[in-house]
Amino acid sequence: MPPLPGFSDNPLRTRSDLLTAVYALLTPLIQYQTPNGARVRIPVATAAHFDETAAQLEGFARPLWAIGALLAANPHAPINSRLQGWINGFAVGTDPSPDNQEYWGDVLDTDQRMVEIEILGFALLAAPDAFLGPPDSKKEEDVKRRQNITRYLRQVNGKTFPKNNWLWFRVMANLALVKSLGVSYSELKGSMDSDLAVLDTFHVGDGWASDGPWNEGGRQMDYYSGSYAIQFSQLMYVHFAGDIDPERHVSPIITVSSLTSTGASIPFGRSLTYRFAMGGFWAAVTMAEVDLPSPLTPGVIKGLLLRHLRYWASKPDIFYPDGTLNIGFHYPNMYMSEDYNSPQSPYWCMKTFCMLALPEDHPFWSTTEESLPSSFTDKDPTEDNLQVTAMQYPKQIVVNSGNHHFLLSSGQYCGWPLKATQSKYSKLAYSSSFGCSVPTGPLIQQLAPDSTLAISDDDGESWKVRWKSEETTFGSAVLNGEKIPTLINTWSPSKSSPISVQTTLIPSTTRWPDYHIRIHRITFPSQTKLCAIEGGFAILGRALDGSALKTMEWSSDGDEYGEGIIEDDDSVLNDASSLIVSKAGASGVRSIPLRVSDGGNEEGGRGKGVVLKPDSNTNLMCQRTLIPTIQQEILGLNKEGVDGDGKGKGEKTIVTAIFAIGGNKLPTLEICKRWYDVPQICLRGCEDGMDGYTIVLET
Repeated sequence: MPPLPGFSDNPLRTRSDLLTAVYALLTPLIQYQTPNGARVRIPVATAAHFDETAAQLEGFARPLWAIGALLAANPHAPINSRLQGWINGFAVGTDPSPDNQEYWGDVLDTDQRMVEIEILGFALLAAPDAFLGPPDSKKEEDVKRRQNITRYLRQVNGKTFPKNNWLWFRVMANLALVKSLGVSYSELKGSMDSDLAVLDTFHVGDGWASDGPWNEGGRQMDYYSGSYAIQFSQLMYVHFAGDIDPERHVSPIITVSSLTSTGASIPFGRSLTYRFAMGGFWAAVTMAEVDLPSPLTPGVIKGLLLRHLRYWASKPDIFYPDGTLNIGFHYPNMYMSEDYNSPQSPYWCMKTFCMLALPEDHPFWSTTEESLPSSFTDKDPTEDNLQVTAMQYPKQIVVNSGNHHFLLSSGQYCGWPLKATQSKYSKLAYSSSFGCSVPTGPLIQQLAPDSTLAISDDDGESWKVRWKSEETTFGSAVLNGEKIPTLINTWSPSKSSPISVQTTLIPSTTRWPDYHIRIHRITFPSQTKLCAIEGGFAILGRALDGSALKTMEWSSDGDEYGEGIIEDDDSVLNDASSLIVSKAGASGVRSIPLRVSDGGNEEGGRGKGVVLKPDSNTNLMCQRTLIPTIQQEILGLNKEGVDGDGKGKGEKTIVTAIFAIGGNKLPTLEICKRWYDVPQICLRGCEDGMDGYTIVLET
C-alpha cells in the first residue's frame, strides 16, 4: 500500500505537524461524504453485524475526536472548509424529518449508535458553538438544530446498554446535554450517577478496571480498560464535568511498561484495528491537563505520545490507495477483524489527536520531548538492563530485556462470541516485536499456534488451545537466592475435556535475558495418546531476497548478521529445538529437562523441533511468518510409569524455553552464543511453590 502524504512522511514533533497529520487523515474521507455531510461510506464491500446506516454514522462521527479538538483550540477562528461537511452533517444527521435521507435513525437497545453518540457528545462539549450555533441565537434553523440534537442524544436514556465500557457513552451524552444543550443537571443526574456507580464496580485497584464485571462472562483488561474507553472517558469526564462533579477524580493506569522507546505497544485483546488509539490515554492526559506522578513529566508524556504516532506513521500498509485507513494492524487483514468492524471503524484512532484542543500557546507545545524514564528505557542490548514488571490485576508480567519487549499473560479471556478470541486474550505471550497470530481454520497450520500450547487427542485431526481458565495466581521461582515472579494458571482444552493443564510462566532473568520458561503439567485419562505442540513467537519467515529461509549456517564473522532455520531432534539429551533467524530478529523454542532434587525422575524434554509454516496473513505484524515449535506425542501412562488400566490418570510435564530477540540488533555469533546458553531448571522440596516444590533456575 502507498504511504499517506502528510502522515507517513510527517516528523510529528510540533503542533503544526499534528495539524498536517489530522488533515491528511481527514481529507480522503471528504469524497465519501453524502451530499449533506451526515454520513461517510468508504467504498469497501465488507459489513459489520449492525445496519449500514449505523456504519455510515461511524464514518461521520469518529473523525470528530480530532475535529472537535481542532475547533475547541480556536473557537473564534473561521472554520476550515475541509471541516464544513461535518458541521453541516451534524445538524442533518439528527433531523428526523420524513424526507431527510441522511437521518441516522433512532437509537434502539444495545445499538451501535450508542457508541457514536459519545463522540457526538465530545464534539458538543469541546466546540459547542461550532456545531450548535451561538447559544443565544433565535434563528429558526439554530433553534431547530438544537432541538433535534437534544432529542437525538436524549434517546440513550431508558435504553438497554451492555454492562461494560459502553456505559461511559451514555454518561458523556448526558454530560453534553447538561453542559452544551441546557438540559437540567437535576433531571439527568440520577441516570449519570447510576451508570457511574456501575462503572465504579469495574475498578479493581491501582487504576485498573475490567471491561465489564470480572468473571461475569469473561475477564478482560485490555486497551478498553485504558486508552480505548474507560480511562480515556474518565479523563474526558473529569475535564468537562469538574464544576458539577468536583469530587470525582481519576486514578490512572500507568501504562508505560506496555510501551517501548520506539513508540510500539504490545497488541493484546480486541479491536486492534484501532491502531494508534492505543496512545489515546496519553492524549487524554494531555488534553485534561492531569498531573501524573514522577517521573511522568509533561515532557515524558509528550515523548510517549509522539513516538507512538511516529511508529504508526512508519507503517504505510495501514492505508488503502485512496488514503483511507484499512481494517487490519500492520497491513489489511480481515482474519483479525471483529464482527463489529465496518470499513469506517478504524477511525476510532482519531481520539489520539484530542490534545489538539490545547491552543498553540499552551505550554505543552513548547515542552521539550523527553525519552522514557530510565527504568523503562531500551538500552544497548548487550548491557544488563532487564526490567520485569508483575502486574497484579491484569495477571500479566511485562518483560523488557533491551532487545525484546513482551508480556506473559494468564487467566484473561473473552466469554462472548468474538473472532479469534483465544488468540486475542489467552495466548501465553504477546510481543511488541512479533505481535500475535490469529487462526484461519482448524488445522494446525491454520491455527497458527504461536505463543501457545496446542493439544490434540485425535491424532492431530483437531486441536485445542487455552481459552477459558481458572483464576491465575502469582508464584515465584528462585535464581541465586533472588525471587522471580511467576504466573500459575489451570485450564482444560474444552469444558467437557477430562484433560487438565497447569501452566507456569517464568519471565526472563538477568542470567538468561533472551529466554522465558513455560512449565505445563498435563493430567489426562490413562490409555490416552495426546499430541502437543508448543509454539514460540511467529517471525518473518523470508530471507532478505524474499526467498524461503534455508538451514542456518552460523557465520564465522562476528559482525555479520545471518539468517536461516534450525530444527533439532535430540530425544536422548532431551533437547529438541527449533530456531528462526531473519531480519526481524530471532525466535526459537527448545525443550529442557526438569530435574526433581528429591529423587524424582527427570521430566520434560523429548519431542522434535519443527519450524511450522502457518497460513499467510495469520500474524498481525507480518504477512509471511514461520513459527518455531516443539512437537511431541504423550502416551497415557499412570503416575507410577506403567501402562494404565483405563481407570487411572496419566501425568506428563512439558518444559520449554522460549528464545526471542526482536529486530536486527545482534550479530550472528552473539545470537548463537545466547541460543546455546540454555536455562536449567529444578524442583526442590519445600512448603511453598508448585505442588509443594520451589522452582529453581540453576546457573
